[in-house]
Amino acid sequence: MSESVETPPVWLITGCSTGFGRELAAAVLARGWRTVVTARDPASIADLVEGRETHALAARLDVTSASDIETVVARTLDAYGQIDFLVNNAGYGYLAAVEEGEDAEMRAMFEVNFFGAVNMVKAVLPSMRARRSGHIVNVTSVGGFVGNPSSGYYAATKFALEGLSESLARETAELGIRVTAVEPGPFRTDWAGRSLKQTGTPIDDYASIAGKRRTQVVERSGRQPGSPERAAEAIIAAVTDREPPEHLVLGSAGLAMVRSKLARVAADLDAWESTTVWTDDPLT
Repeated sequence: MSESVETPPVWLITGCSTGFGRELAAAVLARGWRTVVTARDPASIADLVEGRETHALAARLDVTSASDIETVVARTLDAYGQIDFLVNNAGYGYLAAVEEGEDAEMRAMFEVNFFGAVNMVKAVLPSMRARRSGHIVNVTSVGGFVGNPSSGYYAATKFALEGLSESLARETAELGIRVTAVEPGPFRTDWAGRSLKQTGTPIDDYASIAGKRRTQVVERSGRQPGSPERAAEAIIAAVTDREPPEHLVLGSAGLAMVRSKLARVAADLDAWESTTVWTDDPLT
């Protein structure tokens, strides 16, 4: 798809109250594209659609609610007849060393970050398959490529969404449906601020490792190098390109982390290649 399409595309974006979702919704709406802007509290997004009622809807959406998902997808299709772009942006962070992780907190985060996106994807795919057209954009994270101290459970949700996105892309390509995983590094969103959750059961032995990183993440909130406004423009440019990427890393810090991880993996593959291939059965 491209910006030259005569009929304005239809975007359905989750998690628009703050951060990437809000900036992306604002940028899409500014182009005059038809957009369903969602948040758990519709009042938090009312200003985004004010004055744009001809091509915008604000809707309540808790991605852990099956009824909310069913309602918002039906409302979008009733209003606009199609969904061209689904952007799964809703999510939040939880910091804890693996041993410090609290069961209820980690499961709640998986329900939002992973299963919420899964259920949104499954809800929009029937209409996209019928039209043989559509683009699913899953906002994952550089944390979906790189695991850091205190981010194990958050990374697990994003690694899971990365894997799902790659499989989905291969399942739907012949159906005319594209999939892009967007992987932001450190950006000035609310992720490390009000939205962030942390373990309530810290362990002293991890204070200089996971505990130190938790402190650093909070202290850097609001001073990260990434611009959410530029991220929104980058996402739009990528997913409306004739050849959209399967992976889009955002921010120079994130790029450095991903490249470092890929280099470490390549080094391990090279160092252990003989052991790797030795495990093949010589009789096959």
